[in-house]
Amino acid sequence: MSEKKRRAGASAAGAASSSKKPRASSAASYAESLRSKLRPDASILATLRSLASASASKSKAAARSLADHDPCADPASSYIVVADQDSTSVTSRINRLVLAAARSILSGRGFSFAVPSRAASNQVYLPDLDRIVLVRRESARPFANVATARKATITARVLSLVHAVLGRGIHVTKRDLFYTDVKLFGDQTQSDAVLDDVSCMLGCTRSSLHVVASEKGVVVGRLVFADDGDRIDCTRMGVGGKAIPPNVDRVSGIESDALFILLVEKDAAFMRLAEDRFYNRFPCIILTAKGQPDVATRLFLRRLKVELKLPVLALVDSDPYGLKILSVYMCGSKNMSYDSANLTTPDIKWLGVRPSDLDKYRVPEQCRLPMTDHDIKVGKELLEEDFVKQNEGWVKELETMLRTKQKAEIQALSSFGFQYLTEVYLPLKLQEQDWI
Repeated sequence: MSEKKRRAGASAAGAASSSKKPRASSAASYAESLRSKLRPDASILATLRSLASASASKSKAAARSLADHDPCADPASSYIVVADQDSTSVTSRINRLVLAAARSILSGRGFSFAVPSRAASNQVYLPDLDRIVLVRRESARPFANVATARKATITARVLSLVHAVLGRGIHVTKRDLFYTDVKLFGDQTQSDAVLDDVSCMLGCTRSSLHVVASEKGVVVGRLVFADDGDRIDCTRMGVGGKAIPPNVDRVSGIESDALFILLVEKDAAFMRLAEDRFYNRFPCIILTAKGQPDVATRLFLRRLKVELKLPVLALVDSDPYGLKILSVYMCGSKNMSYDSANLTTPDIKWLGVRPSDLDKYRVPEQCRLPMTDHDIKVGKELLEEDFVKQNEGWVKELETMLRTKQKAEIQALSSFGFQYLTEVYLPLKLQEQDWI
């Protein structure tokens, strides 16, 4: 190759390289320019105080009853409605079930349980209640039937174990319950499913059975509460935060000077916020379930919303699963639809990261991920959900996601600096009241 050609090639390569660098540096300079748009913290705090005041005056935390949905209908006959009950009431209901089964056996008819059907076709979204509920339809679970004998046995065993736990006045985990009879249950999903069936049968919340899930969610920030009598100050819990008690009933004396609650999808973002003490700059309570929300975290969030009447802002990944997680907090999950009134927190505002933010904040292409076929399928399914159709903003964001076929995690913002999330992105979002 001649010297002239080599120089031409080098020149072309340099031009290609320089054409890419401005784009990267442009995104970085734009990101830095956003910092200059931030007003003093006092101004942002004034906005947050207005938001908190508005939330307190028209709080939607108190769930509307099914009677409000249709005053002419009998809620007990139309839907499964469960409520918190004390140990004596639950024990009494179990006793009545067992006595009915014993009488049936003595009369020569064997025994059978009438179990509410939790099939997908029975789970419906009621727009005026803004939550998923379970339609009342029962099916028989007879022991003298090959198809249902094992399930009937598991049901009887779970009732027996719950009765024993209530009698001793203790709480056990779902894992503990499973290990009491591994050979019968076979898999924990079997005992977990029947536990939900038992809640429906007895008309009580799952926490009323004294069977809880293992600790998963954590909380940090401007919150003080008593956990079984022990005073917990969540500003002194370090980066890891305080584990949300699996038995939320033992929480009392909730106090806070926060202006809002920040609900975070993942642990990594939670740790960044905790380490940067974001809650001191903008008084807030930060909590996460580290992904898919568990019952304890949903109960705890609802408890905070009801007692403190604070606005809830959500920070989730810009993908279909982030929105699914947010919808579970807001209008409930189909698996726990029978207890949606106690587990849902309506009026959560979607702060970010939204699909429109990827271009608005010029998130670099290398930090965006292509949506998989499964992602696209889930996104399209979400667009067909009634609770999504109720919110025009959600629909537009989902349509943007499906059109661009791009997704991004909260951590994509770290491309502008590890503290960009807490120093620029969130303060700017709060300043502009940029939420849905």
